Amino acid sequence: MQFQTTRSFILASASPRRKELFSRLNIPFDIVTSDVEETSVQASEVAQYVTEVALLKARAVAKKTQGYVVIGADTIVAKDNQLLHKPKSSDEAMSHLRTLRSTAHEVLTAVAIIEEDGTETSLVEKTTVIFKNVSDALLEAYVATGDPFDKAGGYGIQTEGVFLVDRIEGDYLNVVGLPLASLCEQLISRKLISL
Repeated sequence: MQFQTTRSFILASASPRRKELFSRLNIPFDIVTSDVEETSVQASEVAQYVTEVALLKARAVAKKTQGYVVIGADTIVAKDNQLLHKPKSSDEAMSHLRTLRSTAHEVLTAVAIIEEDGTETSLVEKTTVIFKNVSDALLEAYVATGDPFDKAGGYGIQTEGVFLVDRIEGDYLNVVGLPLASLCEQLISRKLISL
């Protein structure tokens, strides 16, 4: 599909996964990272937290650019309303993965859109992921790859983390980091892109 636009877009993300997914819209865009401190956000609900982080990223980039539609996103993994951030050590990665083993958890991605005139729109997509009852040996082998350390919850469904997953309920691309169908729907409804 080829979408049309007269707007200039910025993706406010350093994630190579989001860059690859956003490029599927086949519209030109630039990347500008925000360098915000995500842990500065306080919220009682995980959906509110992820939305505020996505807005924080988008606002930071919108402040230093003009004439662009800025898109920021954030993905979190939550188990029983508790966030499992990107692990900082092998022990923390193992702890995350043991917590997720044999159970269901939620992956939420918030997308914030800031238009040239400052109009803000946000959406949150939620996908349920169910992990297999895998052995500690498999978890340790996965952690040893180094893959968990830049990923919320300590795994990537698009990499070797797929061996831990039994099934999902919802949007697969949301778990990767950008709910492209919902984002596309929002961009069309706001007349930022068209067919």
